[in-house]
Amino acid sequence: MNEQITFIGAGAMAEALIAGLLKKGLHPSQVTVTNRNNSLRLQTLQQRYGVRTAALTAEAVANATIVLLAVKPKDVGEALQMLAGILVKDTLVLSVVAGISTQHVNELLHGNTPIIRAMPNTSAQIGYSATGLALGSSATNEHLQRALALFQCIGTTTVVSEEQLHAVTGLAGSGPAYIYYVVEAMQQAATELALSAVDAKELIVQTLLGAAHMLQQSGDSPHVLRSKVTSPGGTTEAGITFLENACVGEAITQSIQAAAARSFTLSQIDL
Repeated sequence: MNEQITFIGAGAMAEALIAGLLKKGLHPSQVTVTNRNNSLRLQTLQQRYGVRTAALTAEAVANATIVLLAVKPKDVGEALQMLAGILVKDTLVLSVVAGISTQHVNELLHGNTPIIRAMPNTSAQIGYSATGLALGSSATNEHLQRALALFQCIGTTTVVSEEQLHAVTGLAGSGPAYIYYVVEAMQQAATELALSAVDAKELIVQTLLGAAHMLQQSGDSPHVLRSKVTSPGGTTEAGITFLENACVGEAITQSIQAAAARSFTLSQIDL
């Protein structure tokens, strides 16, 4: 990939993307990382990955073909105002900031900047992100192809409308946390049933991997796959009945809707 990428922001998502891209062949010299004032964090990333670091100045973005905006939503206004005066013309801006529209980003950059919003997840670190992409008004198909080339290095990509990106945020952006939450509960149950932590982890991880591959390869719907496991009067039916009585399915649906709603709320904030 012949890009020079400057990350604005050095948090968990930025690190996950950096780690994933470097594993897929991007050279550390192609990556520059900058943030507002946390020099210790920049030093950590430099030592860990060999990437370049810089203060948020014209020097940080002078050679960038892509600027990847990865700050917290509350910090995006300040970051963009600083970036507006130093961004090189025609630089592609990729934003992974939850909820902040391309229109808001463009307004704060004071121009018709090509902007694409992306919603990856932290599984990017190991090449298994599920990323949604949405084009801003000034982004062309050529810009999209460059964004696809980048994000396909760290997982799968789905192109959606910007309005649909709220749903992608609630489903895939936040999705790993829901899975980890379920695993925590499974580990607790295993402990109470006298399984060792080591055995429990191996059983849970392989169960998740197997279920994921079945969903990917079998062609059956989740409902059909679940039915095949659930024998009448059997152990799985006992567990599923408890889940249904506890309205777990409804709770999962509502958690995704809540995350999507929060993404929409963030998009309405005056930056």
